[in-house]
Amino acid sequence: MMKTDLSKEVMEVLSTVKDPEIDSVSIIDLGMVENVICGDDKAVKVQLIPTFLGCPALDIIAQNVQTALEESLQLKDVEVEFLKEPHWTSERITELGRIRLKEFGIAPPPRKLSMIGPWEVNCPYCDSPYTTMENIFGPTACRSILYCSSCKNPFEAMKPISSI
Repeated sequence: MMKTDLSKEVMEVLSTVKDPEIDSVSIIDLGMVENVICGDDKAVKVQLIPTFLGCPALDIIAQNVQTALEESLQLKDVEVEFLKEPHWTSERITELGRIRLKEFGIAPPPRKLSMIGPWEVNCPYCDSPYTTMENIFGPTACRSILYCSSCKNPFEAMKPISSI
């Protein structure tokens, strides 16, 4: 098996590793996978960018990555490293990730951030733009709580994080 074949297989397995707090979105679709390094001896190092460095789910994500690769590809030497650079931004979320967030009931962050004006969030349930921020602090550091005036549902939204 060539290294490129192993890298492709590793990426396929990583696409099945879900965020432990949002189990409809993979770590690939969240844009967390920065690099996969495959050695000649089937050793694999996966470099991830956390959405927030202090995320309490990082140990769970690392364990899930290691378990998935060991079980699916029978790898014995798997290392997971969380990088401090580059910083994760919400622009890294894939289109499929944005769809899956919305299906889960979490409004995805805007595609492009404006330096002028408020952060505009449509309701993930009815797509109404008539929403208000209830609390900037949600259940995790990367989410806020909002309320939809149209369908009367509270919901969460991923906070927009930019490299700007």
